[in-house]
Amino acid sequence: MMSNFRVTSEIHTENRNITSLNEKNNSTISKFIFNYPIHMLNLKNKEIKYDSDEDLILDRSKTGQLFIEHSISTELQLVGLQVWRGAFLLADYIFDNPKIFKNKNIIELGSGVGLTSIVASMLAHKVTCTDINSHGIIELIKRNFDRNSRYIKSKFNVMELNFLDCNWSSDLMEKILETTIILAADVIYDNEITEGFVDTLSKLLDSDTKRTAYVALEKRFVFTIADLDSVAPMYEEFMRCIARRNLNWNIENVNIDFPQYFQYNRNKQLILMKIYSKN
Repeated sequence: MMSNFRVTSEIHTENRNITSLNEKNNSTISKFIFNYPIHMLNLKNKEIKYDSDEDLILDRSKTGQLFIEHSISTELQLVGLQVWRGAFLLADYIFDNPKIFKNKNIIELGSGVGLTSIVASMLAHKVTCTDINSHGIIELIKRNFDRNSRYIKSKFNVMELNFLDCNWSSDLMEKILETTIILAADVIYDNEITEGFVDTLSKLLDSDTKRTAYVALEKRFVFTIADLDSVAPMYEEFMRCIARRNLNWNIENVNIDFPQYFQYNRNKQLILMKIYSKN
């Protein structure tokens, strides 16, 4: 069972671009600046440049701004109302890999405030952005899509999907049948939710349609007396859930040395996994 203590994302201290407070919804609207990836720039009369390590030099003069409504602190069960580093890591990966995501049908699980889905919608053909319909999350996501409509190129839907209830509506099933790419960021924070997420992911990957999931998370280490060591309990529980079900998955850890387009602390505890069925 989840406790009622409050948690605050590190993003709140890393990003100080708060533009306004929405007292009606007890939330904040923040500006998150990103550098345009090279494939989104007009490269006429421009030269692509690399540094001494042969890494791409980003054009820092061309930036965009996402305006995202979110909470600053919440109880653990409402962390989806905040913004977390994994969402930015996954957004960076999307920006840096247009061949994977361009013109594809994508579903995001546990979308929270919708930031990663908004970035995906700049490239995809269709994006289905999902989360549990609780404490106004669905309506908040819709407001964030409206705020950033000038960037959105794809068709998009915001729909309810509850990890603890796999009896999906016919409308949601219709959207799922079209999708080939699954996104999830920062959805592993509680044992029950983790179990539900693995069940949901299993249902999506156990399909005649070949799908690939990209799952971003941050290992959060704590010292326990039982282990006499620092452990990352939720990451380890996620891996145990997969092992207990004997799922026939390939899990690849993606190297996270790709360029950083958003401004956040990309630390060594951040992980990006590529998951797909072996069948």
